[in-house]
Amino acid sequence: MTLTNGYEQSDREEKLNILNLPSLEGEAKKIIPTGGFGYIFGGAEDEWTLKENTQAFNHAQIVPRALSNIDHPDLSTDVFGLHLKTPVMMAPTAAQGLAHAKGETDTAKGVAAVGGLMAQSTYSSTSIADTAAAGNGAPQFFQLYMSKDWTFNESLLDEAKKAGVKAIILTVDATVDGYREEDIINNFQFPIPMANLEKFASGDGKGQGIGEIYAAAAQKIGPDDVRRIAEYTDLPVIVKGIQSPEDALRAIGAGAAGIYVSNHGGRQLNGGPASFDVLADIAKAVNHQVPIIFDSGVRRGSTCSRRWHQALTW
Repeated sequence: MTLTNGYEQSDREEKLNILNLPSLEGEAKKIIPTGGFGYIFGGAEDEWTLKENTQAFNHAQIVPRALSNIDHPDLSTDVFGLHLKTPVMMAPTAAQGLAHAKGETDTAKGVAAVGGLMAQSTYSSTSIADTAAAGNGAPQFFQLYMSKDWTFNESLLDEAKKAGVKAIILTVDATVDGYREEDIINNFQFPIPMANLEKFASGDGKGQGIGEIYAAAAQKIGPDDVRRIAEYTDLPVIVKGIQSPEDALRAIGAGAAGIYVSNHGGRQLNGGPASFDVLADIAKAVNHQVPIIFDSGVRRGSTCSRRWHQALTW
C-alpha cells in the first residue's frame, strides 16, 4: 500500500485470474478505498443511462455465420494509419492512480502488450510523457478536455505532440460535471494530483471535487474548436461524445478525422440513450467517411453482434 495524502493506493503486483468484468469489479471494491471506487464505478443521478448502456446489448442477437472457411480469425485492423493487433482502445479514463499507484503507466504497458491502442486523459494521474514512455513506442492518443485558457490547451497539445501521440481526442460531452451521487455521499475530493494540471492556475486537482475541475474547462465548444486543434497540431482530431447523426456530420464538416460514439459511460447526462442504441444510425449517416470509435456498456467480447459489426467502420 502507498499512502498518498491519506489515501491508501494499492501497490500490489500479482497475477489476477479474471473471470469476467463484473467479478473484477467486486474484487476491486475490496481494495480501492470507498471514495475512489465510488468515483470510478458510479454514474450520474439514478444511473439510468449507465444501466441502459449494458442492457442495450440485449436488444440485438449474435447471428453465427457458418461455412466460412475460417479457422484462425484475424482480429488485426488498420485505423488512422496504425496497424493494431486488436481493434480495442483503452478509453481515456481519468485518475487511474485511484485504483493503483502505477496508474496509467501500467495500463499503457498492458495495452501495448496486447497490441491495442492507449488513449491518455487530460485528467490523468501520470504525465503525458511518462505514460507515452511506458508504452515503449506503442501507439497512443491524447484526449483533451478543453480549457477556457487556450495557452494551457496549447501547452498540453505541445506536450502530446512531443510525446509522439498519433491523434487528439476532443471530448465535447462533458462541459459541466454530471450529478454523481456516489461522490456526494462519499464527499469525494481527489487525493492524488493530476499530473497534466500541475501548471494550471486553478490547481492540480488535489483536494478538489470533479465539479471544481470541470469549472475550469471550456463550456462553449463548437466546430471552430475542432478546426483550430487540427490546424494547431496537424494531427487527426476525433470528436468524442457524439450521440446523434446530426452532430456526427457537424463534426466531420468541421474537419474531424474520426467520430467517437459515447455517452461518457452514463456518467454525465443521465436520461440520454444507450450508446449502442444510437450507433447504427450514426454509422449510417457517417457512411464510411471517417472511422468510428465506440464505448459505453461493453462488458463482454460476445456482445459484438452482427448488427454492431456491420455498423462499425473498423
